[in-house]
Amino acid sequence: MPDPYFLVFEGLQYALLLLCLRHAARQGPARVWQLLAGVLYGLLLEWATIQQLHAYSYGRFLLMLGDVPVPIGVGWGVIVYSVRLFSDATTLPEWARPVLDGLLALNMDLALDALAIRLGMWDWGMGLQLQYFGVPYANFWAWFWVVFAFSTGLRVLARPATFAGRWLGPLGALALGVLDVIAMNALITSVAPAWYLPTIALTLGLALAVVLSLRPRFGAVPAAPPAFWVPFVVHVYCLAAGLLSGVLLRPPVLLLVSALMLALALLLHRQTISAWLRRGPALPAASA
Repeated sequence: MPDPYFLVFEGLQYALLLLCLRHAARQGPARVWQLLAGVLYGLLLEWATIQQLHAYSYGRFLLMLGDVPVPIGVGWGVIVYSVRLFSDATTLPEWARPVLDGLLALNMDLALDALAIRLGMWDWGMGLQLQYFGVPYANFWAWFWVVFAFSTGLRVLARPATFAGRWLGPLGALALGVLDVIAMNALITSVAPAWYLPTIALTLGLALAVVLSLRPRFGAVPAAPPAFWVPFVVHVYCLAAGLLSGVLLRPPVLLLVSALMLALALLLHRQTISAWLRRGPALPAASA
């Protein structure tokens, strides 16, 4: 019988995809294509990374493409789509928004990855104690670059209001994103052991410093519903599955991290939540 935690996780990814598709369809076919290109990007980058590094393996989900679970590709697609909606609702300049996108993805991964390996969704082959509770530090480097690269490609290549921009731009972003991820995988694995952690910390620290130095207003306009619901569902799943299974209590600091990441997500979305509360519960369903 399929693992119930796997089934719920997989079902939630498809539900979030439908939510994002509903929103994208209201923006037009080009936006739908951007979302679907993000899903293809997720599937391709996972296959390429597994072939390149042989560093991790996945458990068996209902829908698999070879060694890659379909819900993982879907998850990448909806994450990229949702964080771009959020950063577009800030006062950050266009060039800095992909940096925020990458950091927003890390907010979800800090709660998700340590839980997932304890539930058997994927395995890094290094036990549950090394580095970040069994998750390689390089994983957080990779999450940032995966989202940053594709978001940058879409913003540059898919923005022109031309046929090429609308329909070829997402393919170009997909190709450039995968090449960037492969290059960054090769770079981090070639770094000398003494510089491994400092390189990761410097990269992510500089990204955070760039965003904070620009003093953005979050929720300058209410973000579209997927910007809130994707991270919210991920965090609630992590807390619920982690508490029901007991894995967030081994060690208990994982529960603290998961709760803090949910609190941070709610804090970032406080303006949007306040707008919804003022206007009533119908807004998330009706907003475009």
